[in-house]
Amino acid sequence: MPTVPDDSLLDDPARLAEADTAGLLRAAAMAGAQVRATAEAAAELELSDRLDVGRPRSLVLIDRPGVSRTLTRLVAALLTPSCPVPVVVAEVVPSWIGALDVVFAHTDDAGDRELAASLERAARFGARVVLSAPDEGPVAASIAGKGLLLAPRLPVPPEMAFPRGLAAALLTANALGLLVADLEQLADHLDAEAEKDYLARDSFANPAKAMALKLAERQPLLWGLDPVAVAVGEHAAHAFAAHAAVVCDVEDYRQALARPALRRAALSGGVDRDIFADPEEGAGATPRVLLLSVRTGPAAEAARYQVEDLLPGGDVIAPAEEIETDEIVRAAVLALRFELAAVYLGLAVGSIGGAGRYTPATA
Repeated sequence: MPTVPDDSLLDDPARLAEADTAGLLRAAAMAGAQVRATAEAAAELELSDRLDVGRPRSLVLIDRPGVSRTLTRLVAALLTPSCPVPVVVAEVVPSWIGALDVVFAHTDDAGDRELAASLERAARFGARVVLSAPDEGPVAASIAGKGLLLAPRLPVPPEMAFPRGLAAALLTANALGLLVADLEQLADHLDAEAEKDYLARDSFANPAKAMALKLAERQPLLWGLDPVAVAVGEHAAHAFAAHAAVVCDVEDYRQALARPALRRAALSGGVDRDIFADPEEGAGATPRVLLLSVRTGPAAEAARYQVEDLLPGGDVIAPAEEIETDEIVRAAVLALRFELAAVYLGLAVGSIGGAGRYTPATA
């Protein structure tokens, strides 16, 4: 059965701050600062000049455990529609790697020896390697003198390093001429989102707290209306599992609707539950459908009309309705909102944090 959250905690800033013993809310709020620090490191490293050697044969994004997996898939989704070169997502460097390829990897596990061996081979075969990782340990040593290392400048827990890794990947793609990402604008919008979601803001005025309450005691179905939205949903699922011990279903909406039993459950998820029902009975949490939409344009509108007709109870979350910017920024802002919502929910149900959790008196 789902854990009942302490709703009162979310609107008590003092208790929230006390409960957040690991400083996760503060770390999440540093998303914009992480982006700026990474951009500064890339400028000092002269990343753009050192990668300006013509169009690569391919861009290989290495997918390692943690936020590396979600950020590489988001970057692949952002690149794929118009990228002039193949984008490959793999857990290790492919056997065919060569001097015409570029490899990007992000990790906070400085001792990942499988990754270290893989990157060492890529560098040995002449591929250009960009690595976002700590500057000590086997992973960093694997490309010493051969690759470009963007080490973290702001200490945050590994599960909060998504903005840093995303910024490093975007800077790599920028330098290769594969997309145009305005990192300063990205950082500004992340700062603005962090301000909206600040712990002192009441739930009715705080999008992340409101989302946490919306998903409390529910089974989140995060269904994307476009590939970028699906990738954001995958990061959201990682965050909810990491912080709130909540398992989410993430899928492209067309695939989601092709599963009859879950579709029926989703359709009934908006129906008010019987207040006289035995809480010990039933199959578990009631589903809550969030329809994620990051892209804009005719295809996005068509998908939205179709799914709203088929799932009238689903909540559409479309950042374009709130901020006028490109899809890179919209995706990153939505990812941050989900991350903060996951932390708030985790604190409210007691899956993370310490002091500050309300415990009713026992008879």
